[in-house]
Amino acid sequence: MVPCHDVARFLPTTFASIQQNVADDIEWLLVDDGSTDTTAVLLERFVPARGRARVLTNPTALGLAEARNTGVRAAEGRYVTFLDADDWYAAGHLERLVEAIERLGVDFVRTDHVQAKGVTRATHRAPETRRNRPLDARTGIGTDPARMSMVDYPYAWSAVYDMRLRHRGLLTVDPRLHTAEDRVMAWRLHLHADSYAVVGLLGMFYRRDVAGSLTAIGDERQLHFFDSLDLIGAELEDPGFAAYRPKFVRTFLGLIAHHEESRAHLEPEVHRRFRERAGRTLRGLPTDLVEATIAASEPRRARILESLR
Repeated sequence: MVPCHDVARFLPTTFASIQQNVADDIEWLLVDDGSTDTTAVLLERFVPARGRARVLTNPTALGLAEARNTGVRAAEGRYVTFLDADDWYAAGHLERLVEAIERLGVDFVRTDHVQAKGVTRATHRAPETRRNRPLDARTGIGTDPARMSMVDYPYAWSAVYDMRLRHRGLLTVDPRLHTAEDRVMAWRLHLHADSYAVVGLLGMFYRRDVAGSLTAIGDERQLHFFDSLDLIGAELEDPGFAAYRPKFVRTFLGLIAHHEESRAHLEPEVHRRFRERAGRTLRGLPTDLVEATIAASEPRRARILESLR
């Protein structure tokens, strides 16, 4: 499933990627999310060499989360995966993904990916070292807050999902979120799904530093990561999830410190509101967990978090 918003310049690569991953039993769902360039025209003209393709349209731009939700609601297959329109797959990647999830019999399978920045390529490995075997989904969170885990690798496009997760409400996220929606989905999957696996496929190419992407802008949408993490925190109020709260607090504080370190890209008024909300968040989280996280942080980040608190 491919969400598309004003991506006409990337669609030749997207279409080429699709043509290298077509099969009679694969359906491509192309979601035009209120595009204002020629995206809609190009999508309507596209016909894959094999398989099927459908164009779904949101008349106005609703954002990446709701564009994905639109595709998930319309999907008819046994499995679903996501491809952002500025990224691409290697030839045959989808068939290898399907082979992996069917062989392992899990709810979802995560993969490594290749980051593309200009002409350079860099391999990014998922932090789970146990490969090619079914794992309990909650082990993807971990109880050691200092250890990287799968919720620190929250890329919705780096996985294939069994559609039975849709019926459990785990493949859609709050449409009001315009950043960090992947984090909500990753945490909810690892909290509520039964099983997952990680395989060492390198067929997913993620294009980094695209002008106009949410990682490159500094408007109000950047603050939505607070809303995303608030949703995760609400999930963790369940007493059965208490062991994962230290990991959550460390993640939240790490993102706050990162945004403050990168404040140069935030609009001045957005930065002011960021600092206000960061302060309220730091004072609202459990004091013992905040203090333990600050104490374990490297000195620069500890000073940033103390100043915000």
